[in-house]
Amino acid sequence: MAHPAARLLAATAALPLLAVGSPASAEPAGLAATCYGGAVRSYFETGGWGGDAGPYRTSSRCQDINVRNDSAFGTEACVIFVDKTDRCNRITYLPARSGWFTVATGVKDGVNFRVRFSNLRYEYEPLVAYHAF
Repeated sequence: MAHPAARLLAATAALPLLAVGSPASAEPAGLAATCYGGAVRSYFETGGWGGDAGPYRTSSRCQDINVRNDSAFGTEACVIFVDKTDRCNRITYLPARSGWFTVATGVKDGVNFRVRFSNLRYEYEPLVAYHAF
């Protein structure tokens, strides 16, 4: 039977090997550091049709408006350019626990917007989403 100090030394030596794995996110490192690294979280309570997140203002950090659904159910998202309209652009379906989806592309810097989420499942559990812009 190995001495307790020897077992502790062996376990401690293995720790650096565990940390050298693949990154947790699927985004390329450059994109995660520049665009997705500044993502904003939104949370909607259970018991409604969804709601609007924002207002936000586009920046030079991302070329597009991107959304990731971190909920256990799919949802729909769209962008509302609040200085121009109160209507959605195209609706984008976000599957449960999705990766990043572009919900508006080619948007200039300094544009005010909201992201609208709509889904009947909100009556059962909350929605958590992230926005990068």
